[in-house]
Amino acid sequence: MIIFGTKGYLYQLAILTLVCGQCGNPAAHTLRKRVTKFTLFFVPLFPISTKYQTQCTFCGAEQKLTKEQAEQLRSQDASGPGGQAYGQPQQQHRF
Repeated sequence: MIIFGTKGYLYQLAILTLVCGQCGNPAAHTLRKRVTKFTLFFVPLFPISTKYQTQCTFCGAEQKLTKEQAEQLRSQDASGPGGQAYGQPQQQHRF
């Protein structure tokens, strides 16, 4: 018997101040990376999907980004005054 599946990880990369495209308010946005990994006997082996997104903390709207866009936003945040980046998993999901 072989047990396999996927497991999702959500990483918060940075908190940015941007103007929301949905509500138009200048608000904090979280930059997140979602990684889905293939598991064998409940051990995550390799990533099968990586997606990036921002979420407005004012209205909750989410916007998907490419890897290049996410890296550009993250580098702008780290170079700004008091910029702080995060890389620890925010939460884990089991699928």
